[in-house]
Amino acid sequence: TSVLMDAMPNLKLIQCEGVGFDQVELEAARQRGIYVCNNPGSNAAAVAEQTILLMLALTRGLVPGQESMYAGTSNRVLGRVVSSPLRELGDCRVGLVGFGHIAKAVAGLLRAFGAEVCYNAPHRRTLEEEAERGVTYLPLEELTAQCDIISLHCAVTDETREMVDGAFLARMKPNSILVNCGRGDLVDNQALRKALIDGTIRGAALDTIFPEPTPGDHPLVDLPPEVRDRVVYSSHLGGSSGGAFAKAHLTMWTNAQHILNGERPTNVVNGL
Repeated sequence: TSVLMDAMPNLKLIQCEGVGFDQVELEAARQRGIYVCNNPGSNAAAVAEQTILLMLALTRGLVPGQESMYAGTSNRVLGRVVSSPLRELGDCRVGLVGFGHIAKAVAGLLRAFGAEVCYNAPHRRTLEEEAERGVTYLPLEELTAQCDIISLHCAVTDETREMVDGAFLARMKPNSILVNCGRGDLVDNQALRKALIDGTIRGAALDTIFPEPTPGDHPLVDLPPEVRDRVVYSSHLGGSSGGAFAKAHLTMWTNAQHILNGERPTNVVNGL
C-alpha cells in the first residue's frame, strides 16, 4: 500500500513472487518511482499441469470413485458410470478465458489429449499463432455457450472481477464444468453455488477461491451432500512446484541485482 511505501523511503522495487500483482497499489508505486514487477511464465508449466489434473478429476469422476472405496460402495459408482459414461478430454471442447503463458501451456497439453481448444482474450492472436498452437478464437459469449469445459486464466481487473456471475453461468451448457486455476476473485461465489445446486452446470474444479484462507462454511465449500461429488478442490497448489519456485526466484534476485546496478528490472507492470 501507499502507507507502507511511505514508511520505506529507500524502496526501489516491489517484486511479486508470482504472476498476480493485484495486491499492490500500482499507481502509488509509479508516482513514487518504485518499480513493480511480476513473474510471468515462471509457474506456467506447474499451473497447466494442475489445470489438466482438475479437468480429469472432474470428468473422470475421481471424487465419487475415491469416496466409494472408503465406503465400500464402489459397485454402485460403477453402475452409475455404465448408465452415464464418463467423458474423455479428447471428446471435449475446452474454452480458455485468457491466453497468457499458463493458458498457452494448457492448450499445448490439451492437444495431446485430442481436445478441441478455443480461447478468448482482450487481444486476439495472429492467425499464424492460432494455427501453430491449434486454438480457435471465440467471443466470450460464444465460448461460454459452446464449450464443455471453461477454464479461467485471466488477471483480476475491474472488468474481470466476479465476471463468472449468474449471466455467465446461465450461458454455459448444462453438462459443462468450470475450472478456476486463476484467481478466486474472478467468480461470484453465490452465483456459482446457486448454479451448482440448481444444476445449471455440471460441476466445478477450483484451485483458487476468494477469500484465502477459505473458511469451512464458505458458500463454495459448505455445499449440500448431493452437490459435493461434482466439485473438486486443490487449495491453491497449482503453482507450487520446485521448478516454478526455482524459475521465480531466479528472476526475483536477478531483478534485485539490476536495481543494485542502477539498471531497469524486467517484467515491470506499473508503467515505469
